[in-house]
Parts: sequence; C-alpha cells; structure tokens
Amino acid sequence: MPYRRATRYVVAPDGTRVAWHTHVGDLLEQAADDALKTRATVLLSNGIGTSENFWRHIVASLEQDHRVVHWNYRGHGGSEESRSGDYDVSVHVGDLERVTEEVMARGDGRPPHQVAFSMGVRVLLELYRRRPDLVPAMTLIAGTPGAPGSGDPGLAARAVLSTVRGAFRMATPTVPLVAPVVRAVLGSRIAYPMARAAGALRARAPRDDIDEFLLALRTMSPKAYWYTLRGLAKGHAWDVLPSVTVPTLIIAARDDTLVPLREMIRMRDRLPHAHWMQVDDAGHAGLLEAGTEISDAVRAFLLNHGMRSESSPMSHEAGPSAPT
Repeated sequence: MPYRRATRYVVAPDGTRVAWHTHVGDLLEQAADDALKTRATVLLSNGIGTSENFWRHIVASLEQDHRVVHWNYRGHGGSEESRSGDYDVSVHVGDLERVTEEVMARGDGRPPHQVAFSMGVRVLLELYRRRPDLVPAMTLIAGTPGAPGSGDPGLAARAVLSTVRGAFRMATPTVPLVAPVVRAVLGSRIAYPMARAAGALRARAPRDDIDEFLLALRTMSPKAYWYTLRGLAKGHAWDVLPSVTVPTLIIAARDDTLVPLREMIRMRDRLPHAHWMQVDDAGHAGLLEAGTEISDAVRAFLLNHGMRSESSPMSHEAGPSAPT
C-alpha cells in the first residue's frame, strides 16, 4: 500500500546513501516537519527483505499523534547498495545510529522509541550495546539477539551454527546463478501457496500484502540480501540482554517457523522486566496477520510509558492496557 511520506538520506562513511522516511499522514509534506516536530518519535527497523507495508497497521495507529519514521537497510527499499560491499551487522548498526541522530536533530531532540522486527531486533540490541543513550525504550517483535541456537551454550548448538556459517561461505559463489531461479519462483503463482504449505504464512495472511512483499523481495539486490543474511549468522547479542534496563515490550508469534517461540521465550527469560505478548494463530508475518492486535499493544505500551505528545488531542487517553 502507498504511504504519504517524506524521504531523506544519511550518508555513511563509505558514501552509501541510506534512506529514512517520515510518515506525514494527512499533513502537507512541506509543512510536515514543523507540525510533527513536537511529537514523540517512533523509529521502525525492518526485517531482512521486509517491504514497508509490514508496518501499515502500526503506522495507521501511531501517525495520528506520533511522529513515525522507518528506514531501509543497504540494498533495501530506497537505500543504495553498500558502496564498500560490506553488509555485516555492525554496518547496519552504524547506519541505524546515524539515522537515529538525524531523526532526533529534525525532531524535538529526544531519542525515539525504537521498534524492531525480526533482523531489526539484533541490530537494535547492538545499537543499545554501542549507544544506550539512543534507545530510551524498545519493542522487539518476532526477532532475537542472534540466529536460532546462538543463545545456547551447548556444544551441539555451536556445532550446528558453525556448519551453517560454513554452508553460507560455500554457497556464496552460486548466488548469481541461483538468483534468477529464485526471482522466477517468487514471481510465480505458486509462491504464496508454497509459503502456506511450508508453515511460513498463516491462513489470515493477507494475499495482497504478501504479494507486495514478494515483489519487493524479488526486485532487490540478491547480493545485498545474501550478504546481509550471511552477516546475521555471525556473532550474536545475547550478552547485551543483562545490561538492558529500559522499558521493553516483546511480541512473539506462537506459530513462527523462522523465529521459533522457544527462542522468544529464551529472550523473555533473560529480560525479566520486559512486558510480554504472545499472538496466537500468527507466524513470522504477524505484523500483517495480527496487525490490529500488535499495533494496539504497541500503542498501549508507548502511552503507558510516557511516549506521547503533550500537544496531541489523544495524548491523555489511557488506551488499552499494555501486555504483561
């Protein structure tokens, strides 16, 4: 679905232009900055390959009285491919750091509430490690500090991860050869039913939204996707969790096959102060499959933790109760 938004860029040290977008709702774009300047800001970090329509429920809920911004990883959406060829997690963290600082400079100067989905959870936790002053509160949706098993100190889990990393390295030369086949499958009529059959999508996954996601996925740079995915398999941020003291909301999907519920529960157990929400009959596309439930929970969490705009006509509404 199309958004009304103003797009700007930050420039990384290697010259890569990274896009970030301010949702302007019904405001005139030329007057949006002034109108939104005093509002509390929410900054959205995507999952790998995610199209922006994954955020549509959250944007629709929050843009009426918050300043809502989302940004694109290198090689995703409006951002350039990495000019240095580097897609490691640390590079994305640096980009998020620069985007956050620019968002603050163009707003009220305060750090935004950070909302992250899937891969964005790892990136956000690494930002917290580096710059906790930029993360006053966070919502972590369907993502953990590392690849499944990375938080398990057992020898078996470490052996599996080592094997996966080796497989990524060995498969890298085949990416240019495989990419056209993958694009053809993503653009075919069988892509949606295949995802349903594999359990990646639930019955209530909106077909139009998934088609938009598949279009974005098949038109993005295969190199950007592959090297970003490969980077995610290296390292983890599980060691960051004991240092997290800011208000945190964790949202997990019961039927997520990409980020298993047990991994989300493992993260919850290491963040005992965090609010917890489990969404049933939703998988990794829960932002679309259970969009209203999740957006209501995020909104309640923000309002209950003071992330509101005093000038907003809705800022004094209590809203629904935050998850426990």
